Amino acid sequence: MHFAPDTVESLEFAVALGNSDVFASRSGFDELSTSDDVYALITRFRYTGRIDRDDTELAEVRLVRDRIRGVWKLTRDNAASEINAMLAEANALPFLARHDDIDWHLHANSPDAPLAERIQAEVGLALVDVVRSDSMWRLRRCEAPNCEGLMADFSRNGSRRFCSIRCGNRMNQIAYRERQSADEH
Repeated sequence: MHFAPDTVESLEFAVALGNSDVFASRSGFDELSTSDDVYALITRFRYTGRIDRDDTELAEVRLVRDRIRGVWKLTRDNAASEINAMLAEANALPFLARHDDIDWHLHANSPDAPLAERIQAEVGLALVDVVRSDSMWRLRRCEAPNCEGLMADFSRNGSRRFCSIRCGNRMNQIAYRERQSADEH
């Protein structure tokens, strides 16, 4: 599936944000426990604009994270309703922007808007593209047992099964051991 580069980046951000949750993180801890954690994540994805780096912002971003994680569980029709609500609540008014070394892309609200509001709006816009292209099936949860990781499958044939190489390797090791055990009996 081919999405615009800013859509792909926003979906990749949504996955990274969603996978910072205690139930999905690689560390087993909430990876957004401080405002510095939020700052590290958003700078990795080149977010611009207002960044307060305070406890209020941290709490708001964590709430948005939970809401975004919830979209991965929804059907296309239910996701459309939730995305519309997300965009409305975030006061989204999409516009084209070009800054730094990033070519024309969509922003949804003022750079002075709170970070959580901008995250909700920009991820919401990316999710609009997913719904419009009938590609909700590309937003999945990891198939590995005991993993709540999210993924956005951008592979050509949409066959990705695991949220990370780590989960894929773990499942391959389990399958190998099961085959070895079956061969011994």
